Amino acid sequence: MQTAEGALPAGPRRARSLRAQLLRPLAWIWSLGLAVAAFGAYELAVVAGDAAFDRGLQDSATALAGKVVWTDRGPLLDVSRQYFELLTWDQTELSNYAMLDEQGRVLAGDAAVPPPLQRVSRRAFERPMLYNARMGDEPVRGALFSIASPMLDRHVSILVVETLHKRQRLVLDVLTVMAVPTLGLGFLTLSLLAWGIRRGVAPLRAVAAEVASREPSDWRPLSVQGVPAEVLPLIERINSLLANVEDAVALQRRFVADAAHQLRTPVAGLRVLSQELGAELSGVGGPLAGRTAPLLDGLQQSSERMGKLIAQLLTLARAEAALMQLQGVETLALGPLIHEAVEPLALEAVRRGREIQLQLDETPQQPIEARAHPLWLGEAISNAVDNALRYGGRHIRVRLQAEEGWACIRISDDGPGVPSADLARLGQAFWRGERADVRAQDGTGLGLAIARDVIQRLGGRWEARSRPEFDGLELVWRLPLA
Repeated sequence: MQTAEGALPAGPRRARSLRAQLLRPLAWIWSLGLAVAAFGAYELAVVAGDAAFDRGLQDSATALAGKVVWTDRGPLLDVSRQYFELLTWDQTELSNYAMLDEQGRVLAGDAAVPPPLQRVSRRAFERPMLYNARMGDEPVRGALFSIASPMLDRHVSILVVETLHKRQRLVLDVLTVMAVPTLGLGFLTLSLLAWGIRRGVAPLRAVAAEVASREPSDWRPLSVQGVPAEVLPLIERINSLLANVEDAVALQRRFVADAAHQLRTPVAGLRVLSQELGAELSGVGGPLAGRTAPLLDGLQQSSERMGKLIAQLLTLARAEAALMQLQGVETLALGPLIHEAVEPLALEAVRRGREIQLQLDETPQQPIEARAHPLWLGEAISNAVDNALRYGGRHIRVRLQAEEGWACIRISDDGPGVPSADLARLGQAFWRGERADVRAQDGTGLGLAIARDVIQRLGGRWEARSRPEFDGLELVWRLPLA
């Protein structure tokens, strides 16, 4: 056994389905019942076949005994050829007879007919006695009937035997007749049970599908329509947890918005005071102004960054609140909206020695339309382009095109990109990468977080590609076409 440090984490065990847990015991019970029924049918067929064929053997032995004639020379069996042919007419079954005296000598018939192993009892004189034996290589069933001479103290025994072929065929026919309907009824029953169980758990599958199709921010209560009574407490408890989570997230969002709103005034005052202090010190001049200038510059930059961070926090909180209720979402032509969002950043790109290329694969007659929020989608595009200006390469490209039912927005640059291990974290709040040149920038780590939240709340898809798959960084957003 491995130690706790060297042990490998066990993989998740796949849960057994409720339908399998219900059907498996029923299948075992059905299989056991089928085996008992088959054994009972076999025993019934053997008993019924033996009873029918044994009566025939006894009747044949009795009829032959009636053909015994007692003469001065001894007993004779007066059997005509027609009677012998009638006795042995069945070609599929081997039948034969013999007449024996007291010492077991064959007086008539076939000497190969085997006698019973036990001695002849008194009841053989009253009615034929049945026995099992072997004639050659085959098992046979026989009947023995003894008759005594009316005048002499002598008796003879009539033996009639036949092979077991017809009995075996009868058993097989009975088993077939009983097994086929039983199997058919059994499979029909199991199929109906499986259908009934599947129909019974269908509401659970509907609940699971509803949960899987929801967005992470959708905390509406799950539907309890058609849910079995046994599962209803579980669904109600999940709905209670969803309500608690929604209240907690709303409280957190309200706290962030209120805190950011309350901080705006003192931060703005701090910025104004630092500017006035800088103006006063610059008027005084002298060594004091030279020593305090770097401190004032740092104070002003920190206050500006804090103000921007507060503004971004307010933007994030307001976007979540608006898009949670889908307020202001409408069918929009995306081309003009993207052009309006990118145009203010074009001058900033020129000032930084960058280039923004805008490509809209639409025409006024055939615009690309989608359900979107004009303010927040524009904010998401502005944040993504601003992120490319801060951390990307010289060439930035924004492209709009229609792809198989989606309005696709691609924002790419030819910069250093993002390591593949960090692509999943791109868009997380306050994450700005681990490179020193990225950390040195005055960003807040909320721009792409706002963009990703907006796209997902609009029902869109977010994808990011970087080296070596893409030469730089590319953000791909897909919104359902209207």
